[in-house]
Amino acid sequence: MNRNLDAAVKSISELIRIDSSEKKHTKHAPFGKGVLECLHTFLRLAESLGFETHDYDGYIGEVIFGEGEPFAILCHLDVVPAGSGWTKDPFGGAVEGGKIWGRGAVDDKGPAVCCLYAMKALKDSGFRPSKRIKLIVGCNEESGWGCIEHYREVATLPETGFSPDADFPVIYAEKGILHIRLHFPAKKPPFLSLKGGSSANMVCDYCEAGLRSVSFERAEALGLQAEGKKLISHGKCAHGSTPEKGVNAIAPILRYFSDKSEAVRRAYECVFEDVYGLKNLHDETGALTISPNLVQYRKHDLQLVCDIRYPATINVREVHTLLKKFGVKYETLHHQEPLLVDKDCELVQTLLSVYEECTGRRAAPVAIGGGTYARALRHGVAFGPEMDGDAPVIHQADEFISVERVNLLLDIYEKAIEKLTC
Repeated sequence: MNRNLDAAVKSISELIRIDSSEKKHTKHAPFGKGVLECLHTFLRLAESLGFETHDYDGYIGEVIFGEGEPFAILCHLDVVPAGSGWTKDPFGGAVEGGKIWGRGAVDDKGPAVCCLYAMKALKDSGFRPSKRIKLIVGCNEESGWGCIEHYREVATLPETGFSPDADFPVIYAEKGILHIRLHFPAKKPPFLSLKGGSSANMVCDYCEAGLRSVSFERAEALGLQAEGKKLISHGKCAHGSTPEKGVNAIAPILRYFSDKSEAVRRAYECVFEDVYGLKNLHDETGALTISPNLVQYRKHDLQLVCDIRYPATINVREVHTLLKKFGVKYETLHHQEPLLVDKDCELVQTLLSVYEECTGRRAAPVAIGGGTYARALRHGVAFGPEMDGDAPVIHQADEFISVERVNLLLDIYEKAIEKLTC
């Protein structure tokens, strides 16, 4: 058992108890008071462990260890909204059944704390890094990366490092990320209101439509519920990069109305039936995925916000060429270029060796659809904390990290930091 395990578990639990999903900003809290509180709590913890810290105007913070060429460990403290379907308090931080429960346990408060205590273990052992380790903790990773943009303005971002915000054994490639808002004109819709979803990068788990009357038989056939003059669809939340792990609540609602409205039918065909073949774009990093995660109807306009993850070697222009075939107005809300590094580079191979040493598993570098801070670096990769076979919990109800996993992460990150900065 790692000597810092109990302290790490306690710290993870304390951070989970702070709701750090983005809220209304204030002058001193650019992403909301909860996010700022979480940042200050983390930095106070780091200071109590003897580290130098910096708070960059509430946007982002860092913990410093060592001198020399900078090396980045990029984490984030903000979380997506809790969503529905929880059996535990999403911001309770309960430690039960060998697990720490709550939003951010895996994504990404747990790994951030583990990296901090890994640095503490190295410092306590007398290790002197040859590099200036910067444990950078952002506050806007889930909804825009404004924190990284601010950091670039006020500090120097290292060129090399890793982000503990994805999967093991090591991530050498991440798909490009494109969030768009589609506009389907609908002057006479078959509903009075329509809304669903809570975040652009979370599979929609609840959608509802208001209407004058409901066909109960048709609703039941599609798995919908009728409550008064509301038609309700329940789904299952999942990360927007892996929509196949969730159940999208928007789809059955659009199907219900598709024979009553050309606009709705068109929207359903484009985003759910993929009539223009976006998903046919693929390479070694996988196929394109599209997840329509937000829907609303406003002023004769049916709007759908889609999370698109496109293959790392594909130019985004190819995606736009297919989107234009939809024949409707759309706008780009967010775009991040893909990440792709050499599988045989020293960074990848060092982390791969650490993973194999600590787990006894031989593995090869992998590609993912998720997007991490690693792509903010000139030469960065993602490294943990999830493993093949783990139950999907990121962006889902009842997110947790096991105490056993925390124990393993403390060892893995300590060895990784030591080997990369010795």
